[in-house]
Parts: sequence; C-alpha cells; structure tokens
Amino acid sequence: MQIAELSVLLVWGAATALTIALVAFAIDLGRRTEARADAHAEARTPVAVGAASASPSTADAPLSGGGAVTPVRRRAAGIAMSTTWLGTAMLLVAIVLRGLAAGRTPWANMYEFTLVGSFMALAVFLGMNVRKDFKFLGAFVTGLAVLFLVLGLNVFYVAATGVQPALQNYWLVIHVGVAISATGIFTVAFVASVLQLVRDSRDSGSPYLLRPGFRWLDRLPTPTSLEALSFRLNAVGFVLWTFTIIGGAIWAEHAWGRYWGWDPKEVWSFVIWVVYAAYLHARTTRGWDDRRAAWFVIVGYLCVLFNFTGVNLIFNGKHSYSGLNTDTTGGA
Repeated sequence: MQIAELSVLLVWGAATALTIALVAFAIDLGRRTEARADAHAEARTPVAVGAASASPSTADAPLSGGGAVTPVRRRAAGIAMSTTWLGTAMLLVAIVLRGLAAGRTPWANMYEFTLVGSFMALAVFLGMNVRKDFKFLGAFVTGLAVLFLVLGLNVFYVAATGVQPALQNYWLVIHVGVAISATGIFTVAFVASVLQLVRDSRDSGSPYLLRPGFRWLDRLPTPTSLEALSFRLNAVGFVLWTFTIIGGAIWAEHAWGRYWGWDPKEVWSFVIWVVYAAYLHARTTRGWDDRRAAWFVIVGYLCVLFNFTGVNLIFNGKHSYSGLNTDTTGGA
C-alpha cells in the first residue's frame, strides 16, 4: 500500500471516529437536558406538611452552564471527547502522510485545504476544552468536520503531486498555514453565532423552537455568552487573516513581481477582511452585541466558504488551485 492510499484510509477513519463523536455529543446534550427538566420538576413538587424540605441533591444542587445539575454522569461526553481526540489524531497523521507522498507542505489544493482546515477547527475546539467546558459545541464542530472531510474525499480529491516552481517557496508554509488557522477559528466562531441566534429565538418565544424537541437549547449558554465567545474567536481570526493578506502580498511580489493584482482570490480575501473588520468595529464602537453581530459573523463565514470553493471553481486566476483538472497550480 502506498503512502497516499494510507493517507486516504486514515481520513476515512477520522471521519468515522468523528461521526461517533457527533452522536455521543448529541446524546450527552440530550441527557443533560432531561436531567435538568427532571431536577426542576422535582424542585417544583409541593412538599407535604411536616415533611422535610426538598433534597439538596435536587432542588439545591449547584447548576452549571444553562442550569443542568452538576452531579449528572456524563459517560457519553467522555466517549465523545475520546473519539474526537482519536479522529483528530488520525487526521493529523493522514495530513503528514499526504505531505510525504507529495513531497511538499500538504495544503496546496482544495482537497488538502479541506483536510487541514477541518483539523484546525477540531484543534481549536479541543484546545478550548482543555481549561473550560465547551462540549456543547462538540456536535456541531464535529458535524461540520465530517461534512468537510466527506466532501473533500468525494469531490475535491486529487492525486498527490507537486506545485509549479513559482510556488515552491517557504511562503507556502507561512501564508497558507496562517490562512488555514484563521479559517479553523472562524469555523468555531460561526458555530457559536448560529447557536446564539437559535437560542435567542427560543428565548424570544419562537413557536417552532418552543417545541419539546428543542429543549436541548436550554442547555446552551445564554445568547450574550455565546456572542462574547464568538467575538473573542473572531478577534483572533481577524488578526491571522490580516497577516494572511500581508503575507500573500509579499509572496506575490516575490513570485509574480507585484504586491496586488486584483486577482479574484485577492479580491475575495479583501472582502472577507472588510466584513470581519466591519463586524469588529460595529461590535466594539456601536454596541452591536446582539443578533446583528451574529448575522455579521455568518455573512463573513459564508464569504470564507465562497472564497474557498466558488472562487477556485468559477473564476480563473493565479490562485486557481483546486487541482480538480489534475493540474495543481498552487497558492492560498
């Protein structure tokens, strides 16, 4: 078996492990919701005259996050985190083997960018959980990762080959690596903003979201907390994206003799920068810390996805690096 084939098998293995994690995260979220509902129902049960007050283990038990009873056993969460670590490790090995097979840094086309971008989103999620409990994001982050990996394997996959001489430069590691890191952070922030909108709609009395099937939303942090989380992540991602554009301009001057040429990829990278800059400006100076901020983040992330897919597949330019025509022409 060749190294490239082993890499593909490991990607499928990672997708399988992450699918298991997705299910386990969903089970954990559902069980915590049921435990919270049962505890609150017991706390509201009238106490007979002369009887002891409600047990401290139920009515007075400390609450965490959205109000779940702390002592609840979370075996599903343990399984979910373990399989997420396993899937992320398998994906990392697959990426390394892909690089060895191609003889270069493994992020020169859409397939490789999908692998590394998914890995970065998972790494950000796991890193966040090292010090605090952000497992409520797990089902959604792993779900997106599985979607991206399956899409990459079935649509974007190309054989491992080299890149054109102009792109055989250390800036391929720096410029594209930073862009992928920013994309991973934007992905987790996008999840937080979507959850903010859904939770806020339920709190506002949306008839559809008030159905029993959406009780798990009560287990999420408040919309304000979700917005603050998204803001912190996007602030870091924006700094990295700024360096992506600056590094890309330096690399373009080295490779093509000009810093900026209004190439479609350059234009859309700038559009993304403008959207996130406008979001951060409105958030910090105009007080846009409600639904408007969340919609800003969603629009920004949709621009990121279009920059990755639409720009590569629709427009022709020096950054047309999809590789789907068996010709990897490089660039971020």
